[in-house]
Amino acid sequence: MKKLMALALACLTLLLASCGGGRTAGDPLGEEMTDLSFEEMKEAARGTTVTFYGWGGDELLNQWLDDVFAPRMKEKYDITMERVPMDIDQVLSQLSGELQAGEEDGSIDMIWINGENFQSAKENGMLYGPFVDKLPSFQEYIDASSEDVTLDFAYPIEGYEAPYGKAQMVLIADTAVTPDLPHSTEELMQFVKANPGKVTYPALPDFTGSVFVRNIIYDICGYEQFLDMEPDKETVKAAIEPALEYLRQLNPYLWNGGRTFPESSTAVDNMFADGELVLNMTYEAYSPTVKIENGTYTPTTQTFQFDKGTIGNTNFMAIAANSRNKAGAMVAINEMMTPEVQADRYKVLKVLPVVDYEKLSAEQKAAFDAVELGAGSIPQDELLAKRLPEMPAELVPVIEQIWLEEVVGK
Repeated sequence: MKKLMALALACLTLLLASCGGGRTAGDPLGEEMTDLSFEEMKEAARGTTVTFYGWGGDELLNQWLDDVFAPRMKEKYDITMERVPMDIDQVLSQLSGELQAGEEDGSIDMIWINGENFQSAKENGMLYGPFVDKLPSFQEYIDASSEDVTLDFAYPIEGYEAPYGKAQMVLIADTAVTPDLPHSTEELMQFVKANPGKVTYPALPDFTGSVFVRNIIYDICGYEQFLDMEPDKETVKAAIEPALEYLRQLNPYLWNGGRTFPESSTAVDNMFADGELVLNMTYEAYSPTVKIENGTYTPTTQTFQFDKGTIGNTNFMAIAANSRNKAGAMVAINEMMTPEVQADRYKVLKVLPVVDYEKLSAEQKAAFDAVELGAGSIPQDELLAKRLPEMPAELVPVIEQIWLEEVVGK
């Protein structure tokens, strides 16, 4: 899929170059938005539909979007939200096809996106922007100077996406089964050897499997050298060789002897919940508390981190370059960043909020302070104190390819 996507993006680059470049706020498709106030955008969006494309694998999130956010948008702004569940590769493939066909009224409005997908889409003129400076919630409640907001996998955002929620990798285990939890790669090796065949991770390029491998790299090789590293395969391979050797040594003790890996984080999660595995991992630091509450995980399940920290990032919302309803998309994105919505997401979905706590009123702070994170969770201050930066987006697919060549079945 990634090869097909790369080919499509290359074709689109040539097409847009021949037409004078990508579409931005100064181009014809965005020109009508530049002079509108936010109040005028709200009026322009009344009675319209906004399509929101993004991964649909989280049923609790889907329910919240359909049953909480969509009714809120309808009641407050008379905007109908249409959620379209689709993997990001498919979203960008569809968007690329529409742009190549010259469709000015595209089917995609909002996009849940980040990382190398955002970089590819932005560089190929597939996104509308910059737009965040037009959104009151961004101006009032977001720390616009934070690297969590200015950079996406070390790539400059420049106003082309707005923060949706924060993520940070944690590990998960049942302390009734494995009371001694590993807090470093050295301890993890001993943990895996003590539980042969009961530990694995999703096959890359699965998002969670990929961040797990990058965390192994950070723990063994450090992270500073990667923040400005060029995506040269041999350079990257040399830098991560100690971690590759570690992963190869881990293989014989993994599920299926490390010859194959589960295809997705969902598969690994199900195996953990069924007791087939004794270790799990997630980018959603507080989602395990929800699964403890609903009985998916045992009450003795606990999340934990490596002592050196775990990788965190922000996921974002962008707008398609040929969106037919840019005004509605901006109103919806603005609403998603309001303290009220962010607090509800924090309470119901346990998603780390993107608003700056210091910018909130006393009443707004109280809404966040009242959230009970639940059993098995790491206190937020402790979690964020060990937050490590993401690698540059262009290094991620290079590492994934090297892992496939140097670790799988070795």
